[in-house]
Amino acid sequence: MKSNRRSVVVGLALLAVSAAANAQNGSTSMLGFVQSHNCMSCHSMTRTFMGPSFESVAHRYARTDGARTMLARRIAEGGVGVWGAVPMPANTQVSPDQAIALADWILSLQ
Repeated sequence: MKSNRRSVVVGLALLAVSAAANAQNGSTSMLGFVQSHNCMSCHSMTRTFMGPSFESVAHRYARTDGARTMLARRIAEGGVGVWGAVPMPANTQVSPDQAIALADWILSLQ
């Protein structure tokens, strides 16, 4: 009985480690994505540059209904006036699925 309990505990621990590794790999791949798509030309992880930091965006929209869809649309189409006078250009090289994934990643930074 103790052996079965130990096996369950070890299995759960391995599952937790695996989930954490996958989450970190997803975060690392999204950071690579934003770096390769010139997002970091105007944005930073933690400080305001030409545009707001990704963390600021995450905090502002953390409890906003429809934030995921709204952010994905702004990523794809661009916008102006929400964070100041500097316009965010449209990102036509980003697919709708990539825009959703990027919005999810940004919102996870809160």
